[in-house]
Parts: sequence; C-alpha cells; structure tokens
Amino acid sequence: MGTMAKAIFLFGIAFLFCINNVTEASRDLLQSGPVELFDVTKFYRKPTEEEVEYDEDYIPGSYYDAFAAVWDAACRNSTGSVKILVPKGTFLLTPIIFSGPCKCAKPIVFEVAGTIVSPTNPSLFPNAQWIEFSDIDGLVLNGNGVFDGQGGVVDNETHVSAWATNDCRKNKNCVPPSSNLRFGKVHNSIVTGITSLNSKWFHLHVFSCNNFTATDIRITAPGDSPNTDGIHFSQCNLVNVANSNIATGDDCISIGQGCINTNIHNITCGPGHGISIGSLGKERDDKSVEGVTVTDCTFTNTTNGARIKTWIGQSPGEVKKIVYENLVMNNVKNPIVIDQSYGSKTVRGPSNSLWKITDAHFRKIKGTTVSNVAVSLQCSSKNPCEGVEVADVDLVYNGDPKNKTLASSCNNAKAKFAGKLSPGACL
Repeated sequence: MGTMAKAIFLFGIAFLFCINNVTEASRDLLQSGPVELFDVTKFYRKPTEEEVEYDEDYIPGSYYDAFAAVWDAACRNSTGSVKILVPKGTFLLTPIIFSGPCKCAKPIVFEVAGTIVSPTNPSLFPNAQWIEFSDIDGLVLNGNGVFDGQGGVVDNETHVSAWATNDCRKNKNCVPPSSNLRFGKVHNSIVTGITSLNSKWFHLHVFSCNNFTATDIRITAPGDSPNTDGIHFSQCNLVNVANSNIATGDDCISIGQGCINTNIHNITCGPGHGISIGSLGKERDDKSVEGVTVTDCTFTNTTNGARIKTWIGQSPGEVKKIVYENLVMNNVKNPIVIDQSYGSKTVRGPSNSLWKITDAHFRKIKGTTVSNVAVSLQCSSKNPCEGVEVADVDLVYNGDPKNKTLASSCNNAKAKFAGKLSPGACL
C-alpha cells in the first residue's frame, strides 16, 4: 500500500475517534504531493457530421466520450498522482461507469466544480445506474459541484418524468430508475462537498465498500419524490457519514443488509423518512447488521426519526449493537420506531419475524412529535427484542389539539426505560 493509500485508510479510521476534524483531515489529504491535472473539457471533441449520422447512440450535447477518455487517461494510463477536474459549467452525461483498478497513485481525485446533468429519457438507462464508480481502491470525489438527476423533469419524447413513471411502491417487479451515484467495491475512499439533486432513485447507492466516508455533502429532492433515499448502504464495513444536509422523499440514510461498523454523525434530515436500519429480511440471503451508531442528528418534519425495520423474512438474521443518541426531533411523526412487520399490508402490530434485534439503545432524544405514539417498539413474537434501552427521551406532543395524549407502545420488546421519560414507559 502506497503512502497516499495509507493516508486515506488512516483517515477513515481516525474518523471514528475524531469526527469534528473530518474537514481538516480531508483537506490535508487532498493537498498532499504534486498532482497532474486532467481537465475533462480538454478531452471533448465535437463529433463530425458523419459520426452523428451513423452513430445510433449519439446524444446531442453529451460529454460521455470526454468523461470516458479523461478517466482512461488518468486512471489507466498514468502512474503518478492525478486529479480529474470537471470545471464550472453544465455537462450533459449519459450513463457511465468509471471502473478500476487504476494504475495511478492512490487516491485518484475526481473534483467537480460544475453541474453534471442526467438525461431525462428512461430508455437511455439499461439498469439502475447513471454514474457509477466501481472496483477502485482510493477515491476522492470532491468539489462544490452538482449531480442533477432531473427526476422530476418531463422528458420531451416520453412526455413524463422518471418520478411519474416510478411504480416500485406498488409493483414488486418494477424496473428501478437510476441512482445519481453508485459506488461498488470502492474502498478507502472519501466523498465530500458535492450536491446530489433530484435523483431518479437513490441519490448515493453504496454497496460492497470498505472504509467509505461521506462528509459535508448536500442531498436535495422534494418530500413526495418516490424512493429517493439520500444514501443507501449494503454489505459495507467501516462507513462514516457526517456533517451533511439531506432532504428527500424516502430515508435520509438507510443501512441495508450486511453492514457492520457504521457511524453517522451530525446529519440534518428532513423532509424524509428518517435514518433507518433496514429494511431487512425481504430477500432470503439478506445478511445481518451489526454496529451502527447515530449521534447528534436533527430531524425536521420527517415521517420517522430513529427507525429499525425488518420484514417477516424468509430466513433468520440479526440486528445488534445499535445506538441512536443525542437526537433532536422537530414535528416528527414517529420519533422512535422498531417495526418488525415492515412490508406487510395486514400485520402492523406484533409480528412473527425471523429476524432478532438485540442491544439497541435510544438515548437523549428530545423535541416535538405530531403522533400520539412517540415510541413504538413492535418486535417479533418468535424472536422478541432483547437488550433494548430507552433512556432520557423528552418529547412534547405538537399534533392535533383534539387529542393530546402521548404514549409508548411495546410488543415483545423486553425494553428497559430509564431517566426522564416523555412519553412514559410501556406498561
């Protein structure tokens, strides 16, 4: 492992112990050593009339060829330290995969200062990706630029938007639209400073990644935009997310199957569906989740706050070593939730889920709720929750004045309540 690879790895580890210094650490990393600059505009070539006429895949105004060429030059044909630059301006980009492994020194830096815009025609997306980074050890994606998925923009040819045609909430066999950014097998990496806007599907979809950090990012989509999770993780180890603003139509952050050692800190969430573990157990091969810490986050006008959700499940799994602590709720519908009947249209109370939840802690949570049931712990009758702690929860009802009752609801939870409690403990 080279010097820069070691630096980025140590940065990820240091995050766990020194969260407040993330920005300074990332700046130090980005300033290290002489860097060869690769400006994407220098790789743009206007196609000839003949190329336009005979290229069935040609999209007017697309910078695909320039982005593909600049990646090849920096990643595959350079051996020194490199930085790819997307300067100020607007760049239409059709679906592309930036794949490794790279020959250049680690990390490869991809700086975005401009706005990268997605096409609106769904026929241009053969699968659920727009921009994907794949099989890379040491990536820094930074800058103050924007990735605009145009999920709500009506396409000139189809006369509908991607959001309008998304039926995945009703159709289990749907073809998912494209995520703004996908990271697959991207290790020892940092995403910082960027904005993801109006994704057609998940904003950031991160899977099979080790030591992945996202900090100081902004994610924005309307509260009614379907399936626009801010960041979704699956099968990841050593994930760190901090100091970011997420407003979207689904989970602000969702920790999916197979994730271990996940740390989330100082997130502003809303609108959205909260910061969720799950959903888990929908697929037979879903793997357990362990070691999730969510601290110092604020939720405003979200449907949920701190949530763990599992399906009934086709095979057993576990959720364990979970901490939600020092959270602020502003008019949140369901501030604290364990839902082990997720996905069921008929069972919304006690379930017989095959998944077991243990060692889950909800501490120092305050603010306002618009629901009469502010703490809902609906665990499995087959695998009751164990080691659940609810401590120092101080929530004030701010909903319909006709019914000001505030309560906790528990089934099969085996929960311990302590400290100041509003609502009170389950009976």
